[in-house]
Amino acid sequence: MTQDTVRPAEPPAPVPTAARGGWSLVLPVKPLALAKSRLGPFAGARRPELALAFALDTVTAALACPLVGRVLVVTQDTCAARQLARLGAVVVDGEPDGGLNPALAHGAEYARRIAPRAPLAVLSADLPALRPAELARVLGAVPPAGRAFLADTPGIGTTLLACSPGARLGPAFGGGSRARHAAGGAYEIGLPDVPSVRRDVDTGADLAEALALGVGPHTAAVSALVRPLGQRS
Repeated sequence: MTQDTVRPAEPPAPVPTAARGGWSLVLPVKPLALAKSRLGPFAGARRPELALAFALDTVTAALACPLVGRVLVVTQDTCAARQLARLGAVVVDGEPDGGLNPALAHGAEYARRIAPRAPLAVLSADLPALRPAELARVLGAVPPAGRAFLADTPGIGTTLLACSPGARLGPAFGGGSRARHAAGGAYEIGLPDVPSVRRDVDTGADLAEALALGVGPHTAAVSALVRPLGQRS
């Protein structure tokens, strides 16, 4: 299915978030040595440091969102796990060689064990400009039953996939995930003014857009140490 043929279902009428409890958010963090390979030409040897900075700023903002009850990070990276745990995240060891979507399903199962009545969402860990208020608006737009997702800035991928308590999450992340999540029956959240929740970062150009939005302190500090955006080797 192409982007133009995506036809989201109509959402049910919303219910107050307070009636649904605090959200559980699950974030995936790759081993830092392997993360954000497309940033290599821009960030050089600081690429792992920049990937960690993205995750730290994303988790910090997510924990500050008033609708979020807990943040769980699925990772096998001991450095990332240690620093994210200090922020207050619950660290869940990812399944070895399972890939992104199995790791997210694993994290979702863990989240349901510790908060079985809470609504659940998977959030990209590379949202360094994330604003707690914008995340709250997105979570508040999730229907009370079923599944919903938010597309990334280009409209091809997905930065957030949510489901109600007891519903199957069914993550299908990877290239073209917007079309896959829509084809799987998830409702697409169409909020137009939540750029910080849509702007994930894979390239130097993506980072330039995130910096223009205003990134968190960890990303700002590392970004100041790498080559100027757009400078060629």
